[in-house]
Parts: sequence; C-alpha cells; structure tokens
Amino acid sequence: MSTQTFKGSCHCGKVSYQVELDPANGSSRCNCTYCARTRYWGTIAKPAAFKLLTGQGEYGDYQFNTMTGHHYFCKTCGITTHGEGHLDVLGGAYVSVNLATIPGIENTEFINAPIRYCDGLNNNWMNEPKEKRHL
Repeated sequence: MSTQTFKGSCHCGKVSYQVELDPANGSSRCNCTYCARTRYWGTIAKPAAFKLLTGQGEYGDYQFNTMTGHHYFCKTCGITTHGEGHLDVLGGAYVSVNLATIPGIENTEFINAPIRYCDGLNNNWMNEPKEKRHL
C-alpha cells in the first residue's frame, strides 16, 4: 500500500477537499440510478483520510431510497464531489470520492488501476452488471 495525497474540487471551486488514497485499491463504477446518471467514478477512503478544505455550507446533501448514503454536491455548480455513509461490507464508515473531481487524475496511477463494476441497480453490489459499457 502506498497512499498519496490528492486534492479535488467541484467545477466552480467553492467545494474543495484533500484525501489520502492508494491507487492500487482501484476504483468503481456503478449502475444504480444515481451513479449511472451522474457517471460517478468513485473510490473509497476512511473518514480520517478525508478533509474538506473549503465549502462548509456550500454543498447540498442528497439522499434517496434507503437513506444510508449522503451524496454531496456544490450548490453553485452542481458537481458531486464526494459522499459518505456506513456499510459493514465496506468496513463501516466510509467516504466515497468522485475521482473525476481531481484535476489531472488521468495522469495518475488510477488510470491503470482496476475498476470494479457494481450492480447497484439490482441491489447486487458485489457482482458486475450484465451491461457496463454506459458506465
């Protein structure tokens, strides 16, 4: 494991963060109704590895269905930067970071790291969906 510090933000810059991530852990894409529509490309971090730098009070919190996850987005530009929740299958409390909000992510080790596809649409999270080209 080799963690690196990444900084990311929404499009307008009002919400920014810093996070410690290990690119070797890879990332994920999901076909649930939220992730598929937002084209969310995420990776998981422990809450202690995530720090909001700017934007306290500048982001909205969207929840749906089971209301177990929080999806945070900038109230000005609408970009989802991160989310958080608690799932035992993920080791408890977690922060999900939208990798697309990290400038230059295409020039990091994440670009070659494995991507896990999740079938959230059918609540079959540990398995790949039959179709994933649109993700």
